[in-house]
Amino acid sequence: MAIFTFNEAPPLPMRVTTTNGDEWTTTASEAVGVKLGWNLKSHTAAAGSLNGGSGWRLIGSSQFYTHRKHEDMGKPHLLVIPCPAQSLVIPLVNLSKYLAKQSIKITFVNTEFNHKRVIDAFGKNVAENGLLRLVSVPNALEDGEDRREKGKLTERLGQVMPGHLKELIHKINASHEDKISCVLADLSIGFVLDVAVELGDFDGRILAGFGVPTSGTPLVKDKMFQLPPMTPVIHPAKFLWLNIDTSPSTQKIMFHTSWGNNKAVETADWVVCNSSLELEPEGFNLVPKVLPIGPLPASDRLGNFFTVFGEIQFQELALGLELTNRPFLWVVREDITEGKHHVYPQEFIERVGDRGKMVSWAPQGAVLEHSSIACFISHCGWNSTIEGVSNGVPFLCWPYFADQFLNESYICDIWKIGLKFERDERGIIGKEEI
Repeated sequence: MAIFTFNEAPPLPMRVTTTNGDEWTTTASEAVGVKLGWNLKSHTAAAGSLNGGSGWRLIGSSQFYTHRKHEDMGKPHLLVIPCPAQSLVIPLVNLSKYLAKQSIKITFVNTEFNHKRVIDAFGKNVAENGLLRLVSVPNALEDGEDRREKGKLTERLGQVMPGHLKELIHKINASHEDKISCVLADLSIGFVLDVAVELGDFDGRILAGFGVPTSGTPLVKDKMFQLPPMTPVIHPAKFLWLNIDTSPSTQKIMFHTSWGNNKAVETADWVVCNSSLELEPEGFNLVPKVLPIGPLPASDRLGNFFTVFGEIQFQELALGLELTNRPFLWVVREDITEGKHHVYPQEFIERVGDRGKMVSWAPQGAVLEHSSIACFISHCGWNSTIEGVSNGVPFLCWPYFADQFLNESYICDIWKIGLKFERDERGIIGKEEI
């Protein structure tokens, strides 16, 4: 979900100031290249400079694993594998484009379903002089199966994708082209690193997991949980594997997937993240062996993740925006409601017509950069969080699932740049609250 409210006059600047020393002033692609042992300084095609260090996303959608071989790799060739979810594909597409500009060869692997969406969105512009190649592997789910069943999708990915990746790596390495020298994979698909270890000699770095029962259900359900001071306090019900679905079987699948991802980090050389040391210093101190490269520049080509509302909540949101009596831009996707059609309150569009605009898509990064933006109502996905923080925009937080609740805690409790909504006895965020 994305809703933007506007000031009549530009707001005061609130941009984040990051360190500007030599240690951290570098492009994202140069940072990755130096850590992988490649000399990129001789290349002139540089990505935009990223000022500042970067912390580790404790539970986030923009963390990546890297793997490389010991021997002399010659020309670097990265195999990049995102988790097949829209908001997780975008950061790796962006990073891959910047790496390709540094003359690093990239093979970007998507499932067939997401491969077509990336091609449709980016077209030929993604090629980067032929160094960035998009390939696909078969989908984890069959045609007609519900992709919203997250537990089933997660389980099938771990069953189906490793075999396809092995076949692809063998095919590339057996050809006359440059062999795969590094595997870069999203944190949420840790099984990819098991494939990398099986097919080559790789270094490892260790990251401990959480000590909870194998069912994933916390032993203490009502006590708030916190790691070191200055990290978010979170209720056990908001743990990633518990807030995604209410089904115990799905929760167990998601827990074991999360546990497996943490264990997989033991075989990774580095964890690459889209964050900054200034935003998450305590998280960075917890896991120091990471490669910070954020914040990555925003991309609006593939849009954003949106919460699906029931009819009552949708109408309360509409009426709440009307009650603000402020200009607003509301991104209303076709699938934002549970029904087939959006049911706006009676005469709502006529009443807000002179100050409110509803659209099916908006270039979020460009909108947030506008000086008239006064507030960003966001689901608190990490990409949106980074974009809002980078542009100094205050948040109203409407998290839905996964890491969004943790991000809300950072925004409201640690950084103090946003507010939380309170739900009523029905579990609805009412128009007066909005």
